[in-house]
Amino acid sequence: MKFFVDTADVAEIRELAATGFVDGVTTNPSLVAKSGRKFLDVIGEICDLVPGPVSAEVTATDHKTMLSEGRKLVKIAKNVAVKVPLTADGLKTCKALSSDGHMVNVTLCFSPGQAILAAKAGASFVSPFIGRLDDIASDGLGLIADICQIYANYPAFRTEVLVASVRHPMHVVEAAKLGADVCTLPPSVLHQLYAHPLTDKGLDQFLADWKKTGQSILDS
Repeated sequence: MKFFVDTADVAEIRELAATGFVDGVTTNPSLVAKSGRKFLDVIGEICDLVPGPVSAEVTATDHKTMLSEGRKLVKIAKNVAVKVPLTADGLKTCKALSSDGHMVNVTLCFSPGQAILAAKAGASFVSPFIGRLDDIASDGLGLIADICQIYANYPAFRTEVLVASVRHPMHVVEAAKLGADVCTLPPSVLHQLYAHPLTDKGLDQFLADWKKTGQSILDS
């Protein structure tokens, strides 16, 4: 499974990229707004930090303007993936951009039928929002299972399942078990993947035992 980090905080991306765990980045207008910086500048800087896809979302809702915005965004860097909403105009824009050889991330997917349309439109990624489904007592991970099963039935579909709206580590683990291609994580969830009380307990015990020896590896 590939990990994308879901943030527009350049400093945080730089730190996480150094771990080697970050395969790409997803952003959206809300995340960029929090940065307080110019949208195109932020995307360009992020593209320099990670070699993988960087999702940059259009802000228009009509096909003509979305396409113009998308064509401007792909000029920022080769690793820009234009992010469009799963609407009729968004899918039309996806088809046009993907036909030109550009990566497209179709976002705000909430049903298997929508995911089929995204694949047929040539999307590089489809982003089902599992946390938002869980919030309304629907089955977010069930949607991931359905999409993965459908896509596996049709080898001609090249769209990767990008699990979004991830709320906790078990979302990541369960999505991986279902065979999702990518998971985009808030930095807080990525950090939580490190944590386990038994790891901390074991390390404390090892260090306590080592201290008793009075030795130092560097002074040996």
